[in-house]
Amino acid sequence: MFLHKHPYPPYFPKGATKMIVGTLPPPRFSTGDLKPGDVNFCYGSIDGQLWPILDRLFGLGLKFETTAAAIEQRQTFLKERGIAICDIVHAAKREKIDASDLGMQQVQLRPLLDYLEQYSAIDTLLFTGGNSKNGPEYFFRRLVKPSGIKLEIISDEVPRIHQFQWAGRTIRTVSLTAPSGAANRAVGSLDLYKQRKAQDPTYNTLDFRIDQYRPFF
Repeated sequence: MFLHKHPYPPYFPKGATKMIVGTLPPPRFSTGDLKPGDVNFCYGSIDGQLWPILDRLFGLGLKFETTAAAIEQRQTFLKERGIAICDIVHAAKREKIDASDLGMQQVQLRPLLDYLEQYSAIDTLLFTGGNSKNGPEYFFRRLVKPSGIKLEIISDEVPRIHQFQWAGRTIRTVSLTAPSGAANRAVGSLDLYKQRKAQDPTYNTLDFRIDQYRPFF
């Protein structure tokens, strides 16, 4: 069994009001065997779409390379926008060494509720995936259940929005479509995507995510 441990500590810029919550980066980020174009930071996979989405949304001119400058660009953006990153999985075991969420076993979760108590300005959690098994919302529900926290549904359309009470405040959760190639099939099956694709044949799954993410970032 391969022990897949998260390679990065949570990133909390001062005064953060939003927090991106995923699961684990691909195993190569834990072993240090990075691909050309990977950035050695949260969501740094050259195959991932979170930073390309944000790059297009905000015109950041990001570098996609394994350099300190590329890391600094991302950290500067997060500081300026008040966005933290704290994936919910600390570590998991895998029989097969890949990035599949379903392949995670014996999962150890991070203490997100403790972080939310400590960083009291955070009022929005941006899940990079939904409530399917081993997704970030799925694990969050498992994490908060012993505390009696219930997620109240605000919107049942993708991206689904909930809210809950913790540490004397209301915190909103938004379950975004995962910024990974593996989620493209799910995007392609959505009626809204089909409608937009019919109107504009050049419209693609990255465009769809950009439109979806825009109101929340």
